[in-house]
Amino acid sequence: MENNNRYRIIDIEKYYRKTQYLRFKDGPKCSITMTYSLDITKAYNFAKNRNEKINIVLLYLVSQAINSRDDYKLFYDYKKDELRCYEVSNPIHYIFNKETETCKPVYSYYNPDYEIFYKTIIEDTKKAEKDDYVGKENEPNFFNTSAMPWISYDSFSLELPDGYLYLNPNINWGKFHKEGDRILLPITIRMNHAGADGYLLSKFFLILEELIEKLK
Repeated sequence: MENNNRYRIIDIEKYYRKTQYLRFKDGPKCSITMTYSLDITKAYNFAKNRNEKINIVLLYLVSQAINSRDDYKLFYDYKKDELRCYEVSNPIHYIFNKETETCKPVYSYYNPDYEIFYKTIIEDTKKAEKDDYVGKENEPNFFNTSAMPWISYDSFSLELPDGYLYLNPNINWGKFHKEGDRILLPITIRMNHAGADGYLLSKFFLILEELIEKLK
């Protein structure tokens, strides 16, 4: 599926977060980060029963959540002083090279159809492993994800300069662990405060929980 890079320009005067947006756009530049212990038991069993990779299932769920609400698909064009909302936001994910201990970004196009999405991630990953595949760096409707399976954490913070309001979400998750009969995953979302607040970060996790419950 090719990139859907259609967008609309947000009229700031009619924007429901106008006050908050202008406060952090023209005032203090800062980001907001939240970490949550997400119950992925159903997602884990879904992947296991299908003999599929849990990280791709998680990437799909995260991509669904991001694309479920306009607040997570914002982009600020600082050259035009233009706030955009894209129709679709696509995930950047990474492959880890054990020999060099470095990560390579993989840019994949989102598809709401799980089967197509899963196949796309597999194909893109294989291409990136075979070739020095990077691509799509200059396309603005991508959000960043990173799986860190080496350790389970309680808190994670990603700092960006935000001199030009980087509104695209950054999502990270660590090693899942068991607590009783539940499988919990530490997952973090970071966004610019001009585009989001504590409610919207919390809402992201609530949407993820709803999406996990809908897995069949």
